[in-house]
Amino acid sequence: MLSSSSFPVPPSPAPLINRCQTISELNQIHAQIIKSSRSSSHPLILRRLVALSPSHGFTIHLYSRWLSSSPHLQTLRLSLPSVLKSCGRHSSVEQAKQIHGQILKAHFQLDPYVSNSLLRTYFELGEDEIAWRVFEKMPQRDAVSWNSAVSGFVRSGHFGFARRVFDEMPQKDLVSYNSMVDGLMKWNRCDLARELFCSMEEKDVVSWTTMISGYVLNFRPKEALEVFREMLSSGVEPDAAAVVNVLAAVADLGFPEEGKWVHAYLRRSNIKLNSEVLGSALIDMYSKCGLVTNAYNVFRSVCDGRRVGDWNSMISGLSIHGLGQEALEIFEEMERNKIQPDEITFIAILNGCSHSGMIEEGLYYFKLMKDKYQIEPRLQHYGCLIDLFGRAGLIEEAMRIIGEAMPMEPDAMAWKSILSSCVKYGLVTYGEHAATKAIDLAPQDSSSYVLLSNIYARNKQWEDVERVRELMREKRVQKVPGCSTVMIHGKVHEFIVGKEMGVGCREVVLSKLEEVISRLKMEGYEPDVTQVLVHVGEGEKEGLLSIHSEKMAVAFGLLNLEEGSSIHIVKNLRVCCDCHSFCEVVSKVYNYEIVLRDQNRFHHFKGGSCSCKGYW
Repeated sequence: MLSSSSFPVPPSPAPLINRCQTISELNQIHAQIIKSSRSSSHPLILRRLVALSPSHGFTIHLYSRWLSSSPHLQTLRLSLPSVLKSCGRHSSVEQAKQIHGQILKAHFQLDPYVSNSLLRTYFELGEDEIAWRVFEKMPQRDAVSWNSAVSGFVRSGHFGFARRVFDEMPQKDLVSYNSMVDGLMKWNRCDLARELFCSMEEKDVVSWTTMISGYVLNFRPKEALEVFREMLSSGVEPDAAAVVNVLAAVADLGFPEEGKWVHAYLRRSNIKLNSEVLGSALIDMYSKCGLVTNAYNVFRSVCDGRRVGDWNSMISGLSIHGLGQEALEIFEEMERNKIQPDEITFIAILNGCSHSGMIEEGLYYFKLMKDKYQIEPRLQHYGCLIDLFGRAGLIEEAMRIIGEAMPMEPDAMAWKSILSSCVKYGLVTYGEHAATKAIDLAPQDSSSYVLLSNIYARNKQWEDVERVRELMREKRVQKVPGCSTVMIHGKVHEFIVGKEMGVGCREVVLSKLEEVISRLKMEGYEPDVTQVLVHVGEGEKEGLLSIHSEKMAVAFGLLNLEEGSSIHIVKNLRVCCDCHSFCEVVSKVYNYEIVLRDQNRFHHFKGGSCSCKGYW
């Protein structure tokens, strides 16, 4: 602890003031200043008090006290930015306006440091019109003023004002360009951001990272990866933030070739994996690309760092592959190493139990989370518990969680979990109730309508099916089509219900698919026409089944990959039972491993069986 009695206060007390870590220490220095100079006001004292105080009320109290005790506002000039920052942080609009008036009265707007702080505060408070007036009336504008105005207007979505300021800037620097690009990306104006980015004569690592992270934010992982390749070609060395975002993009895509390429780049560049997030991002990427062994190897190389995020990524990765028991073993090792789990750890564990049908284990770890680690369950934890019971067909227990155990209202995801289980087990009454709740909470989410329609279709309640479709038309809700994506020799190919969205090889793929289905039938495969949930004849049902997107992706893989290869497919929806059986038989008859990632989890088909063991 600092002691003001152990040394005299120097002519400039700034070094001592800045070294203070507590208000008590600062008060000691303040007492010495008053004693030595007979002055009760020192601007650095207030600035440091503001920095050390978490309470906005205390900050304003200090400012008011010093304001009344000081004969001249000039002594407080240097403290105004700190007080304004506190106003912005605590949404104190009226107090900011009062301070604004005092600034005008004392002519402190002539000080760029003060006027820039005022400008930023109004933007933070959402008072864009006042911010614009402050900007217009600023006697002098420096680079900070222009960049603050650009970033402020972009953050609030006022692109007209942002573009006007940007165009009028006497000198545009990297900060202003990067601010514009970042803001456009955050408002999903990716094309405008790309146009501006391409027009930049100079780009630094922040510029490139902003573009990459923006594409990831807007669920455009392919473009993120393209920008990363351009970045490397331009000679700009990526930082950890760029690499983490690229790994997130690869994880979204789910293609192992791209993931291996990025990992190889990290090794060539001698980029260490011991940063706070880089190791866990690599584990997550390999897991979501279907290479859980690679994820485990990375985990073993970084887990000595004792970062909980690395352990969470590994547990989560095992869980989505249906390796619930292995996930629990990692958690037990985590406990032995005395690494404190957090709420994310238990979400991953509960997911693993749910995907593996481990009900007793799920209940045990839910209780352990509360009793041993004093982690209060959140909505996501209860959602995992609901899913755990629902997948096992224990719908009444799942409903009891919602009605009795949860201290908060369930969200649409919780009701959709029950609804999905009702479809699987043919429970119409529970399904109708769950669908009504889910639609009320998320009226534009098409999946709830589709699941309800599927329940009716399985029970041949065709009038109710039509009623659901009419409701979707009234609410203008569009059904999301099933889409399967496969990467072959570095190129991505998308298939949507009988259509190939890439190089236009639909007829070739359909011909191969017809051949494959014919051969599979000779091996005992029978199309499961109960999976066709439209009111058509039996012959038409088999035809509709044959053009499911994942079947087309498999046929395309058989056309282009050697026997014994792995076909990696990513589907946006849950795989249907017929396509699941189809993939099992293909893996045996054609000697290919098929790794299929659907909306919920991974399925590894090999030798005629699936890693999920029929539980998904």
